[in-house]
Amino acid sequence: MKFFTEGPVIYEITTIVRADLIENYEKYMRGQHIPDLLSTGFFSQVFFTRSSENRYRIQYHAHHQKALDEYLQKDATRLREDFAKHFPAGIEVSRENWEILENWQTKGEKVKKTKGGKV
Repeated sequence: MKFFTEGPVIYEITTIVRADLIENYEKYMRGQHIPDLLSTGFFSQVFFTRSSENRYRIQYHAHHQKALDEYLQKDATRLREDFAKHFPAGIEVSRENWEILENWQTKGEKVKKTKGGKV
């Protein structure tokens, strides 16, 4: 059962990277994996973040649930296989989908609020 609306969704990947792989992992993500994923056209933006020396979170903002479903069907296997070829061991990966319920942004001193990712 799907509960997502027609608005944007976040495809979130959390990784825990073995210490000796951190430099190569960051280089690969910035230089190849994230640009390759964005080139599919199913996502509008990506946040590549770190909470500790070896724990990362990547948030891929899909245009809507249908775009994420199409990505998972058409491109995810290819990109996951490439990732596994570069890092066959030493990285724990978990994936989760998030529906955007509301969003607040500041524009100067005014606050813009959206529901379901729509203005």
